Amino acid sequence: MDSSPFAAALAPVGALLGLDPGDKRIGVAVSDPTRLIASPVGTIARTKFAADAAAILKLYDARKCVGLVIGLPLNMAGGAGPSAQAARAFARNLLAVRDTPILLWDERLSTAAVTRTLIEADASRARRAEVIDKLAAAYMLQGALDYFRERHG
Repeated sequence: MDSSPFAAALAPVGALLGLDPGDKRIGVAVSDPTRLIASPVGTIARTKFAADAAAILKLYDARKCVGLVIGLPLNMAGGAGPSAQAARAFARNLLAVRDTPILLWDERLSTAAVTRTLIEADASRARRAEVIDKLAAAYMLQGALDYFRERHG
């Protein structure tokens, strides 16, 4: 995955908003302005795209973000199934609303990793359902931040 164009398009300092778009909810996370730590923000219940985009951009502006990292759910072999195609369409539609740097980031195992951690922490099924999307977004965004720190300094 070539992240160089995304890195080059970013302002030197500024938060990134991480999105984990699912069928029913969009998990949202944000980095600090120095892009060291990702934190879960919440979830946006999916409705119509215009409403979803407005809610995302409201958070984007409130957090003074300079780019978006959107989870790309590739299958285990690295191919793009229907969910990955939906994530790409989601990114294209957001780009049509706001011209901002967007990176599609492989998030194959983020939900599984977060679920395993919550189970180990003895979180109830109801609690897991309540927090899984925003934690998966934070896990995915943290992976991207770590990669950028290693690759792009």
